[in-house]
Amino acid sequence: MLTSEQIMQLIESLIWLLAGVGVFIVGMNFMGDALERSASSGMKRLLEKISNNRFSGVGIGAGVTAIIQSSSATSVMVIGLVNAGVMTLMQATPIIMGANIGTTITGVLVALKNDYFNMLMYALAFAGVMMGFAKKEKVKIAGCLCSGLGLIFVGLNIMSSEAAFGNPLVEDMFTEIFKRINFPLLFIFVGAVFTALIQSSSAATGVVITMVGTGVLPLELALFIILGANIGTCVTALLASVGANANSKRVALIHFTFNLIGTAFFTAIIWLFTDPVVNFLVSVFPGEDPMSLQMRVSLFHVIFNVTTTAILLPFVKQLVNYSCAVIKDKEDEDFDSIFIDERLLSTPSIALESCRNLALEMAKCTSQSLVDGIMALENYDSDLAMKVREAESKTDHYEDVLGSFLVKLSSSSISAEDSSEAAMLLKVIGDFERISDHACNVMESGEELNSKGLSFTDEALKELENLTSAVTEIMALSFKSFEENNMNLAVKVECLEEVIDNLKEKMRSNHTARLQKGVCNLEIGFVWSDLLTNLERISDHCSNIAGSVVDYNHHDLNTHESLRAIRRSGEAFDNLYNEYNQKYQMA
Repeated sequence: MLTSEQIMQLIESLIWLLAGVGVFIVGMNFMGDALERSASSGMKRLLEKISNNRFSGVGIGAGVTAIIQSSSATSVMVIGLVNAGVMTLMQATPIIMGANIGTTITGVLVALKNDYFNMLMYALAFAGVMMGFAKKEKVKIAGCLCSGLGLIFVGLNIMSSEAAFGNPLVEDMFTEIFKRINFPLLFIFVGAVFTALIQSSSAATGVVITMVGTGVLPLELALFIILGANIGTCVTALLASVGANANSKRVALIHFTFNLIGTAFFTAIIWLFTDPVVNFLVSVFPGEDPMSLQMRVSLFHVIFNVTTTAILLPFVKQLVNYSCAVIKDKEDEDFDSIFIDERLLSTPSIALESCRNLALEMAKCTSQSLVDGIMALENYDSDLAMKVREAESKTDHYEDVLGSFLVKLSSSSISAEDSSEAAMLLKVIGDFERISDHACNVMESGEELNSKGLSFTDEALKELENLTSAVTEIMALSFKSFEENNMNLAVKVECLEEVIDNLKEKMRSNHTARLQKGVCNLEIGFVWSDLLTNLERISDHCSNIAGSVVDYNHHDLNTHESLRAIRRSGEAFDNLYNEYNQKYQMA
């Protein structure tokens, strides 16, 4: 029976232990945030190299996770990228595998700590705090990185101090707990629950390594807890997939399945061959000093993740097929797929890449809505009309999702280049949405003609066909200019936009002449006027898109001035204008 004094000592030691865990997690977050901010563009370049090569995928996953020190964060990032269409399931699966390898770096660093290393880390933490007062953003980020790394080891030292584990009561308590559990599957469960609660397998691994180093936790039991931690780390990704599309849920399922298979495989090996496994780890790192004890756990962590990846890498296709069989596509998947995970806000370059890809999907939807709207105008069909209306609703949803995310991203701490790209995307998605609205209006003009039994004259139809061809071309040019960030195409858009403006005025004049001759009536004239207005405004929005591309390349937000500059560009502009004027001239 414990006395009141012993109970207080035990509580004090547990508080020190929890304080150490807290400081460790804070340090992990500090360092992870700093690395994400400083290496964001580098991670973007890594993701641009993504291919269907499984080995490069594993390398990218390991590299990114080694940078941001969190396999959970990498998994969440991958879910967001799959959700935005940046990568496929086949590309994402090896990255998830590589993330498990990258996260072992933390364990190795934790196991290497000694007195001299600790002194260096304390000095680094202090230097990081001082650097935080600097004015330059890069120095602040470096300070955050230094203080984060230092705090990790401050937390570890608190956990391994006399105040935490030096009390014999604490050692007796844990020894009694381990005796009572005394079943491998329960230790796996403990590891999974603990990791799920603190949302960091690196932190859980660090605690286990520290406990082994202080002699509180036997090595053979620690191995099972490490296995459980690899299952618990999947919880973050599973939570991130809630509300996402089917493919994102599949990524989370693959991550969980991968770790579950690896855990089952190694559980069987350790359970059946406990002594050979322990003896092997001891032979690699002999001795009873804390570093040797800790390095054995760290080595096992590396072996587990590397071996599991090596075994399952050839079965990527089977894992993808399994996830597709378990998680079916929904009928309303189109709207579910319009989603960007807000956890990507911590990596602005990658977040912007996701936004750009989603904006490209929005552009394709908008483009198709105009094509369908013109088809419905020329030959009205109720199914086609419904398709145009659905596309209009979808582009509205695109704008809501992208606009909200880009505003949040712009208000965070991002580079000038990223801020310029975010501003450009905010502009163009508004133009995409308005083009879709006007495409719907064009379709409704066809709907009105059909319901009232009205028709244009042959002369008007020829003029309309000429104008819709020009509008279709300017839309294709502006969208391609945005997709390729192509300044030359932006100049062509401006030339064609002036031609379309002139066409509209000529068509208005021709219609007035037909009215005076009695060939057309006022009722069809209203439809004609609405059509010309909508088609001309589509051309204006295409001009805005081209202007936004020019702004982005010139690092200027004055679209109107950029467009005026293009029009004043001289002979090249005049030649293009004459070329389009000849192409779309009316008889």
